[in-house]
Amino acid sequence: MKHLRRSLLALLGLFALTCVANTIAAYHQRSTGSGQSFKGPIGLQLYSLREQFANDVPATLDQVRGFGIEYVELAGTYKLPPEKFKAQLDARGLKPISGHFPFERLRDQVEDVAREAKTLGLQYVGCAWIPHKASFDEKTCREASAVFNRAGEALAKHNLKFFYHPHGYEFQPHGKGTLFDLMMAETKPEFVRYEMDVFWVVHPGQDPVKLLERYGGRFELMHVKDMKKGTPTGLLTGRSDVTNDVALGTGRMDWPAILKAAQKAGVKWYFIEDESPTSAEQIPQSLGYLKRVGF
Repeated sequence: MKHLRRSLLALLGLFALTCVANTIAAYHQRSTGSGQSFKGPIGLQLYSLREQFANDVPATLDQVRGFGIEYVELAGTYKLPPEKFKAQLDARGLKPISGHFPFERLRDQVEDVAREAKTLGLQYVGCAWIPHKASFDEKTCREASAVFNRAGEALAKHNLKFFYHPHGYEFQPHGKGTLFDLMMAETKPEFVRYEMDVFWVVHPGQDPVKLLERYGGRFELMHVKDMKKGTPTGLLTGRSDVTNDVALGTGRMDWPAILKAAQKAGVKWYFIEDESPTSAEQIPQSLGYLKRVGF
């Protein structure tokens, strides 16, 4: 009887410890990257760890989970079939929200993209680059807008939302505005949403707060990415040295103003994207900043 009592007490103790551990883990997960002002939800664009993924997918996903991250955005599956990559995510409690796909696939193979997105469990399907020669021009902008409208309508039939992620070259002057303004006018709000990458708005010399105020609910997703102080802006190349990506709160962005405007505009999902060689060290710093930032 004493042995039975001790065994029951031991089991109860283990159960209690497990419950406490789970509670702490759940609290940590909910609070990751969110604080008194910024609530998120915050996730990670997995491209941030592309070099690590190229060497070891399971270990890198463990690292992502170790940051306290729950939500992720995809940019490929690193040579794994979609169903196997999804199984790896599921095993770690990582929830894929969105994914980037090549422009050509969205133009020519949108049904295949839809099937892959459904296999991966995505809510959003996006495009982050429009192929173009030399400068991005009006003709390319109008053609891409038509592709996005068709892709967005096709994906909507699968309960998937389409978005475009500008990279800065879209802000070429056009009429009284820019080609980005033309794209906004040409794309249908019911089929085409947008993901603001703050770095790639500031890089061409634009103001993310004013852009959020102007286009409000068109931006449903955001890449929170800071820029090293002194980095040249006013450029329309869509390219910058990856070392110009720095931890949030250490660069030139006015995050309190940007996040406040994003919240007012109704941005639904935020993803850290850090393309720097030191992203693994900077991601925890960025998460810590988002817990502290006030606005």
